[in-house]
Amino acid sequence: MSHPLDLPGGFVWGAATAAFQIEGATSADGRTDSIWDTFCRVPGAVVGGDTGEVACDHYHRWPEDVALMAELGLDAYRFSTAWPRIVPEPGRIEQRGLDFYSRLVDGLLERGITPWLTLYHWDLPQWLEDRGGWTSRDVVDHFTEYALAVHGALGDRVRHWTTLNEPWCSAFLGYAGGQHAPGRQEPQAAVSALHHLLLAHGRVVQELRAVDPTAQLGITLNFTVPDPVDPSDEADVRAAALSDTMANRVFVEPVVLGAYPQDAIDALAAVGTALPVRDGDLEVIGTPIDFLGVNYYTGTAVTGHAPEPTEVMPNGAPVERPLSNPSVGVVDAYPVSRGLPRTAMDWEVQPEGLERLLVRLHRDYTGPAGIPLYVTENGSAFDDEVGPDGEVDDVERTDYLVQHLAAVSDAVAAGADVRGYFAWSLLDNFEWAYGYEKRFGIVRVDFETQARTPKSSARTYARAIATGAVPLGGTVRA
Repeated sequence: MSHPLDLPGGFVWGAATAAFQIEGATSADGRTDSIWDTFCRVPGAVVGGDTGEVACDHYHRWPEDVALMAELGLDAYRFSTAWPRIVPEPGRIEQRGLDFYSRLVDGLLERGITPWLTLYHWDLPQWLEDRGGWTSRDVVDHFTEYALAVHGALGDRVRHWTTLNEPWCSAFLGYAGGQHAPGRQEPQAAVSALHHLLLAHGRVVQELRAVDPTAQLGITLNFTVPDPVDPSDEADVRAAALSDTMANRVFVEPVVLGAYPQDAIDALAAVGTALPVRDGDLEVIGTPIDFLGVNYYTGTAVTGHAPEPTEVMPNGAPVERPLSNPSVGVVDAYPVSRGLPRTAMDWEVQPEGLERLLVRLHRDYTGPAGIPLYVTENGSAFDDEVGPDGEVDDVERTDYLVQHLAAVSDAVAAGADVRGYFAWSLLDNFEWAYGYEKRFGIVRVDFETQARTPKSSARTYARAIATGAVPLGGTVRA
């Protein structure tokens, strides 16, 4: 039995990856270090001392991976270009790096798969970090030059361009919490990075639109749905509201509405930090976009009452949580278990949160502006068991996938303009500070042999793409 999904005509079915997580070949063809190459060398920064030097070896095995995408029936593939592969040093464009992505794009198009290109998925060139990274306003010009170089090589074939992936992570996990590269724990640096990331986004949208008026231009933000543990408790309500502000609103509102939330500005000022806004910046950040990418993994119940200290990452930083990071000192918000199933990342499985999120985004932000939504990442890590014949019957991940596709369908039925879904991730890969310990792929990768094996979740996803329906049963809503 199956449950038909209520999705619009032309709905885009895709899968997503990121350059540093899958490509490997970190010193091939002129590529220089990114901040993640450097971070991986810091003792204790990454579980197991893992690095991205090989990852999934996608740099050499991309034809096999494109064939897998075609086998699954994907309409689109969301990938990122590696900035240090294309601009390995100041002022030099590496043609071999551009040629790699040109071959990949041609291979996708030959299979009828639409390329969705993300310009930045966290792999800032180390030479730029040495000059201040995202804390320096100069990075905006460098990002623009890089974007124009990529567009100059691929713009005749790539129609969908995403500027940034999850600037919340780049700013707060990279510059305040220290869980991600470059591993800094400086609140003002994080706040400056936040603004410069969004300013770079707006500038690139302006510049790409000037040279290619028909290109589809957008940004991908990660969202959570923070709910107060006790709606009658003032501290819990405030914690949820400020978590929403610092995790969600401080990014989506300047991009769509052209202004930072006043409560975010006030909260930052209260802890001695400030957004380095100059005249004209918000007009640039608010340059109209053609789509908003939505990354969602979990919602969270939060309290304003501090619990006992939580566990820490290998490098001593607090465990990553899908909230504004307490290390910034802005939000006293703490996650509380609701007894929901959890993934291997210790994130609660809350599909109805995705439905609520999409409806809210459409109602409050994108709908009035006529901006469609795409779920650009949604997925789960679980501890897969490999069967005797190498098969992976990943029941939990399959159930997660089905539940969240049903949530997208419910959001569409409620009026949200959602036009696509990209599963995270196509492949098991390098999961940032967790190394190779956490597996998000719908395709298993044996990191010793690089063999690819589609899991049960991949087969279920392929059937959903082919039929527009998901299996009925379990916890799926009928």
